[in-house]
Amino acid sequence: MKRIKEACIWKTISFLMKDDMDQELGAAAVKAEVAAYKASLDRRGTKYRILEETTQPDGNVILKIKMQYNDHPVGHYLDG
Repeated sequence: MKRIKEACIWKTISFLMKDDMDQELGAAAVKAEVAAYKASLDRRGTKYRILEETTQPDGNVILKIKMQYNDHPVGHYLDG
């Protein structure tokens, strides 16, 4: 029998502007979407650590994140 003792998942998420949006409005919408994503993780109680958050010249945002997988313990995965 096997059991998961600790689990963590790494994600790279691209938050992209809609094609038909103005550059400034699109960049603001992307920032709001990133903030909403982080808030949803906090609301659900998901343990996570942002490894890198990069805003591209075109206003898109790339988020590299290490986060809890389902409800499994994360152990030392989120340390340092």
